[in-house]
Amino acid sequence: MLENYLKEYLYYLKITKNLAKNTIESYHHDLSDYLSFIDKNYHLTQFNQVTHQQALNYLNHLKRAELSSRSIARKLSAIKSFHHYLVSEKLVDENIFRNISQPKVAVKLPVVLNLDEIDRLLLAAKGDNKILDIRNLAMIELAYGSGLRVSELMNLKISDLHLTNSMVKIVGKGNKERIVPLGENAIISLRKYLVDSRPMIHPEGKDILFVNKNGRKLSRVGFYKIIQTLSQNANIDKPISPHTLRHSFATHLLENGADLRAVQELLGHEDILTTENYTHISKHHLQEAYESAHPRANRKVG
Repeated sequence: MLENYLKEYLYYLKITKNLAKNTIESYHHDLSDYLSFIDKNYHLTQFNQVTHQQALNYLNHLKRAELSSRSIARKLSAIKSFHHYLVSEKLVDENIFRNISQPKVAVKLPVVLNLDEIDRLLLAAKGDNKILDIRNLAMIELAYGSGLRVSELMNLKISDLHLTNSMVKIVGKGNKERIVPLGENAIISLRKYLVDSRPMIHPEGKDILFVNKNGRKLSRVGFYKIIQTLSQNANIDKPISPHTLRHSFATHLLENGADLRAVQELLGHEDILTTENYTHISKHHLQEAYESAHPRANRKVG
């Protein structure tokens, strides 16, 4: 019986909230675990029967499973949203999880490349200017120059590019479209790729922008491997991934005075609090630069 409520909620997330498939699957996984606990321990058939104490018992169950604070916080967030939905649909009288505090999660700053490391990565991507080198340079220039998510980059179509107008159309999370500016270097690299590289790979699909050496759509894993190789060739010691380019894009914009709301729009963030995380990175980098460069930064006071 409880499973039927979950099915309706997942349908609501898909149709009404228009959430991405991966996000819905994450909700499904976390909520299924919660339902299994309720069913196994209390044999309930209605969510109105779940008590505040049983909610606390589930939280303690998660803690005993030695899950990380971040994992527990994610699960609780999903359950709170689910119970809020049940209240809004008048399926329960109150959200018993509403006043249960989230565990404190340490803010983990994502890895960001400095400008010198970006230059070295681009030089490594240029390589010997062979067919795949031209493709790699176009991908790096576009990913860093416009701050795209990996999935957005891999799903780009040639028809999404508007090089004459220096813009690219992005289909982001929840199939939401946004227009992002293209920098001059990205435009030059993309033009060269479209003329001198992509036709030589013999792509199977006419419109997919980035293809692998066999002409098929390049995968996330394929791009990750490319980034790892280029990072090694550029002698970058940081543990980077394709998403590092997006982090670097946002951080460098904020460090150079870009408006937070503008960066939010460029990144396609629904919540500005997500974008605000990059202000912490920017401040962290400024602190590091100060401590390493200023002659009196580490002066002992006493």
